[in-house]
Amino acid sequence: MTTPIYLDYQATTPVDPRVLETMLPYFQNAYGNAASRSHAFGWEAEKAVDAARGQIASLIGASPKEIVFTSGSTEAINLALKGVVEMYASKGKHIITSEAEHKAVLDTCKHLEKHGVEVTYLAPDSKGRHTVEQVAAAMRDDTILVAIMWANNEIGTINPVREIGALCHDMGTLFFCDATQAVGKVPVDVQADNIDLLCMSAHKIYGPKGVGCLYVRRRNPRVRLVAQMDGGGHERGMRSGTLNVPGIVGLARACELCEQELEQDAAHAIALRARFEKKVFAALDHVHVNGDEEHRLPGCSNLSFAYVEGESLIMGIPNLAVSSGSACTSASLEPSHVLQAMGVGDELAHSSIRFGFGRFTTEDEVDRAADQVISAVNKLRDLSPLYEMVKEGIDLSTVNWTAH
Repeated sequence: MTTPIYLDYQATTPVDPRVLETMLPYFQNAYGNAASRSHAFGWEAEKAVDAARGQIASLIGASPKEIVFTSGSTEAINLALKGVVEMYASKGKHIITSEAEHKAVLDTCKHLEKHGVEVTYLAPDSKGRHTVEQVAAAMRDDTILVAIMWANNEIGTINPVREIGALCHDMGTLFFCDATQAVGKVPVDVQADNIDLLCMSAHKIYGPKGVGCLYVRRRNPRVRLVAQMDGGGHERGMRSGTLNVPGIVGLARACELCEQELEQDAAHAIALRARFEKKVFAALDHVHVNGDEEHRLPGCSNLSFAYVEGESLIMGIPNLAVSSGSACTSASLEPSHVLQAMGVGDELAHSSIRFGFGRFTTEDEVDRAADQVISAVNKLRDLSPLYEMVKEGIDLSTVNWTAH
């Protein structure tokens, strides 16, 4: 059986062998509970966790004391949004976010709306991006939080977070940024970028699944949160629960490697993406890039293949691991909410495929993947009456469909 080619790096990444090697001792020998303060096993685990905070903080320009460990970005998002709403309820109950956010943000906002919070959902432009002016226009005296993601998980578009953060600080409003897709792939500095709360997950940066963290600013301003899980007062009372020491050590090592190899990884991903898109565009017409080609994650390519249904295309390339959208919503038959928010029509949205390139992708894999995509698209278009009409030069907008 042919080994599948993995091109879904936005969904998850393989664990880097160097990360796994660092984690292994904490499963077998150094297995203590970091909260056990009465013996050497606990001290060793606590020391590893403290060192991990420093490595993670270094990658994003934070202080180690500003890192709160969670099970991943979804939990961190819930803690950030719900924690802020409860803590700052006396100031206001208005949040600004984007229609193109990850479902973890959108679903949390929907939950908060049921409890009296008013949420303004901003529509991105046709490239999936927001502007500072758009955020400023939505600001109110009772706005307590702006939640805009750094980089979109489906199309890779990068928002002007530094400028949005500066606006929030000028207005005395907290700024939360879902940086799950950005950390480790593009430079992130929470101080320079004016970010008050930021989430990340290890499995997006060649670390293990089930561990992540929330950055919580400690000064200028000091951000306070109401805990969403009770039971032990771990993580300075913000997140109770026994710490996942092997996972935390893995997250830290993954961050350390990203800090050391960020430019190298980015250049590798950009070159592979360009190679793939060049080959596809040379062989196929009516292919559209979704997102902002200028402001885009290095390894993300979201393409719509007109006159081809995306799920049919995925079935036609069984040897390629790709996605028709977010891994968290891939079971839905609805078109991508991100593409819909951008104004992409249902037909093109249904024909979109996300290709993700990363640290372990090879040029040979990219070439073989492009060939398979080209072949599958051509086969599916051969079965499409609409594409036959387009090839014959018929303007589909002039067709009387009721007569067919």
